[in-house]
Amino acid sequence: MKNMEQKMNRVKWILLVMLGFFVEASAQKAHNPIVWADIPDMSMVRVGDTYYMSSTTMHMNPGVPIMRSKNLVDWEIVSYAYDILGTIDDFEMANGKNAYGGGTWASSIRHHNGTFYVSTFSNNSDLNYLFYTKDPAKTPWEKIEYKPKIHDHSLFFDDDGKVYIISCGGKVGIREMESDLSGVDESTQQTLIRDADAITGKERGLPAEGAQIFKVNGKYYIFLITWPKNSMRTVLLYRADHIMGPYEGRVVLEDKGIAQGGFIDTPDGKWYGYFFGDRGAVGRIPYLVPMKWEDGWPVFGEKGVVPEFLDIPAEQPAIPQVVRSDDFSRKKGERDLPLVWQWNHNPANEYWSVTERPGWLRLKTFMLTNSFVNAKNTLTQRTFGPQCAGETAIDVTHMKEGDFAGLGLLQQKYGIVGVKVKNGKKYIVAGNAQKSDRVNENYEQIDEIPLEKEKVYLKVECDFRNQVDTGYFYYSTDGTNWKEIGHPLKMEFTLSHFMGCRFALFNYATEQTGGYVDFDYFNVDSKISR
Repeated sequence: MKNMEQKMNRVKWILLVMLGFFVEASAQKAHNPIVWADIPDMSMVRVGDTYYMSSTTMHMNPGVPIMRSKNLVDWEIVSYAYDILGTIDDFEMANGKNAYGGGTWASSIRHHNGTFYVSTFSNNSDLNYLFYTKDPAKTPWEKIEYKPKIHDHSLFFDDDGKVYIISCGGKVGIREMESDLSGVDESTQQTLIRDADAITGKERGLPAEGAQIFKVNGKYYIFLITWPKNSMRTVLLYRADHIMGPYEGRVVLEDKGIAQGGFIDTPDGKWYGYFFGDRGAVGRIPYLVPMKWEDGWPVFGEKGVVPEFLDIPAEQPAIPQVVRSDDFSRKKGERDLPLVWQWNHNPANEYWSVTERPGWLRLKTFMLTNSFVNAKNTLTQRTFGPQCAGETAIDVTHMKEGDFAGLGLLQQKYGIVGVKVKNGKKYIVAGNAQKSDRVNENYEQIDEIPLEKEKVYLKVECDFRNQVDTGYFYYSTDGTNWKEIGHPLKMEFTLSHFMGCRFALFNYATEQTGGYVDFDYFNVDSKISR
């Protein structure tokens, strides 16, 4: 009996050791999604042992974030392709216009003869944009604009010195660029693939788009995304021996709706596909998929399934590097705003500062509006999953009648908590636009609590677990004791804004301009109180 007990204890010990090894091994592996935050329409390039990635941030400025990584998993923002795209009414939110759901869309990043290039387009300006620099982290990007606008295009430098633009929208086309890259030669336009999504064998839904072209071992590969009816986002791939075709195609990935992207190799010869998945209100989040070659075709995943774990050592912190806390203190030579921050539409730079009161962000009112989504100088960061919180403290001493300042969750269906001045008195208020649509904002104020102090603490929490997609709002008068306020917000990814829900610091005037508030800090956390 004693021997049996000893044997059982030994078996338990072995199992515990094995479990420990398994847990340790799992902890060392990177996992999907590689970043649980809104980083859609990725395009990647490797230069030596360093990877660079561009993405879409649409109506946010600065725009087209350029990220850098050493392992394809841990990404930091090193620059943006532009500060502002232009000053038309859409970008300025002027005369009743805006660029929600617009700005710039899918970009392609390339490296050729020591220069980085990023190509994109805008439905608002009807222009294409080509940005270029020698070093994305150190030198500014230069810009070339040209017409006609080419939807979801991909830039490609061929071995013979010719440069092409691949376009798509059901059919795939090609144009040759001018030798100085100042535009395209329209006389060279040809159709490469007709009805590109027909190879799914399913009823057409979203036509093939999101083109990215590559050349490997003398063959040309064009990635596309399609979304057949009653199905999911699907990755299509076409290949040819010559850039002008003929092309043959197949479905190369159909799992969990993870699609749109391309492939990339590592210095040691491994290959990965990079794509995004729609994950509700947090946005479209990036995935890596292991890849191998079979008969000149890429084969993705494990029997077509996107794996949870990746054989890549990586830290993957709970708070991704594309988000960060900020105490608004700046040392000499530092940027006024770290690269994680983006303005909603074009900022009016003379009406904000981190130097007028060192250690604080000052937002001044300068125009009248009754709408959070139409307010200028709203400063944003991504939310992130599986859960996150954003907290700030505001000095409201210098607000004027009708002013409204605070912290919001920005999307078409938004929620806000802040301080409003009414009849000479200040109130902590909360509300949302849960029922908003493209035409009617339908903002509803839910709570109003008198505020006697000149400093207030505000917090929002987001629960993205299992796509619950719910936001919660809190206030405190001492920074320690928090009270929930308003109604929980059922967050959504709406097509009119076309981006994940964002943290947003705001201050706008409804009756008179000239007031201001000072934000003491903005802190993010990967845990919520629920």
